[in-house]
Amino acid sequence: MVIRLTAISVTAICLLVARFKIMGAQLPVFTKFDNPAAVSDTPIRQLTYNYLLPVNVWLLIFPSDLCCDWTMGTIPLVESFLDPRNISTLILYCVLGAMMWLILTSDSKHSQLITVSLSLLILPFLPASNLFFPVGFVVAERVLYTPSMGFCLLVAYGWYLLYKKVGRKSYIIFCIGIVLLFHSMKTVLRNKDWVSEKEIFAAGLKVNQRNAKLYNNVGHALESQGLFKEALQYFLQASVVQPDDIGAHMNVGRTYNNLKMYDEAEQAFWKAKNLLPRPRPGEAYQARIAPSHLNVFLNLANLISRNGTRLQEADALYRQAIGMRADYIQAYINRGDILIKLNKTAEAQEVYEKALKFDANNPDIYYNLGVVHLEQGKLPDALAFFDKALDIDPEHEQALMNSAILIQESGNLQKRKIAYDRLNKLLQKGKANERVYFNLG
Repeated sequence: MVIRLTAISVTAICLLVARFKIMGAQLPVFTKFDNPAAVSDTPIRQLTYNYLLPVNVWLLIFPSDLCCDWTMGTIPLVESFLDPRNISTLILYCVLGAMMWLILTSDSKHSQLITVSLSLLILPFLPASNLFFPVGFVVAERVLYTPSMGFCLLVAYGWYLLYKKVGRKSYIIFCIGIVLLFHSMKTVLRNKDWVSEKEIFAAGLKVNQRNAKLYNNVGHALESQGLFKEALQYFLQASVVQPDDIGAHMNVGRTYNNLKMYDEAEQAFWKAKNLLPRPRPGEAYQARIAPSHLNVFLNLANLISRNGTRLQEADALYRQAIGMRADYIQAYINRGDILIKLNKTAEAQEVYEKALKFDANNPDIYYNLGVVHLEQGKLPDALAFFDKALDIDPEHEQALMNSAILIQESGNLQKRKIAYDRLNKLLQKGKANERVYFNLG
C-alpha cells in the first residue's frame, strides 16, 4: 500500500510541477467572472470554496444536472455562516472523517482499499480545489475525470460489501443493473446535447439561468448562422443576468450594428466602455484588461467614424486604446485611416511607423503607408510600400489593385506585365470589379 500511495503522491506532485512550468512559475490571472469566490472577502471566499466540495461530490453521485460552463453566477456565493448550504459542507467533512476513522480501525485489507480509493479521489482533485492557487472556474466537470476512478472503486467496493452481507443477492444485482441502466441512458441523452455548439450551450441554460456566458455563447452560435435578431435576445438577456459583463454589452452593440440599428449600437458600446476600470487622475493606467474588451474602443470608434463630423471623437477613442495597450496594432491602423480622412497624412505616417515597431511583418501597415505616400504625391515610395505588402502577403487584394494602377499610370512599359498579372490575379480570385476590368482594358 505504501508503494501505491507513494506512486500516486509522486504523480500528483509531478503534475503540479509541470503545471507551474507551463505557467512560467506565475499564477494565472482570472477575472471575477471566472471565479467570483477568488476575489471575495473572508469568510465568503472560504465558505464558498468549501461548499464547492460537496457540489463536486454530488456531481459524482448524481450526475443529472450537467452544464458545460459553471463560471460567473452559476453558484451563488456563500455569504454567511447561517447559509443552509453550509450543512452539506459539514456532512461531507463528517463522511470523510468517518472514512478516515474506518481506515484506522479496520483490518489492513479493508483499510488499504479505502485508502487507495480515497487517494485516487482526493489527490488528483487538489489542483482544482483552490487550495494552492485560484482556478479559472467555479466547477468544472472535466476535472472529475481522474477522481472518478477513486469514486468508482469506492462504489464498487460498497456494492461488494452489500452483496456479501445481504441475503437476497438477486436484489443487489437488480439494483446494480438499474443504476447502470439509468447512467447509460443519461450518457445517450447527453450525447444529443453535444450535437452542435448551440445545443450544448442551450442545454446548459436548462440547468442554469444565472450564467451570462451561456446566453452569450448561444447568441454567438445564432450570430454565426446570420440569425441576428434571435442572437440579440440572448445577448440582451446576458446583459440583464450580469449587468457588469463588458462582453455582453459589446455583443449587444455588435448585433445592433449588424441590424443597422446604429443609435442602439452606440449606446450599448458606451455602456461597455463605461464598465472598464477608470484611471486615477495623475496616475499611470495600470489596470489589466482582457484584450477582447479593448475591442470596445475599435467598435465604438468605427461606428462613430461613419459620421464625418465625428472623426476627431473617433481619433480620441483610438488614442485611448493605444494608451491602454501600446502594441494594439489594429488601433494604430484604424487611427491612421482616420488621420488620412482628416488630411493629417504626416501624423498618419508617424502612427503607422510606430505600429511597425511592434509588428514589422504586417502587410496592412505597409499598404497603409503606401496610401499615405500616395496622398502625399510620393508615387515611387507608395509603390515601394505596396510591393512590400505583397512580399509579405502576395494575395493582399488592395495592394494588388493599387500597385497595378500606379504601375499603369506611371507609363513604365517594362512593368506593365507586372500590373497585368496582379489585376489578372484579382480576376482569378473572383474579386474583380469595374476598376479591375477598366484597368485591364
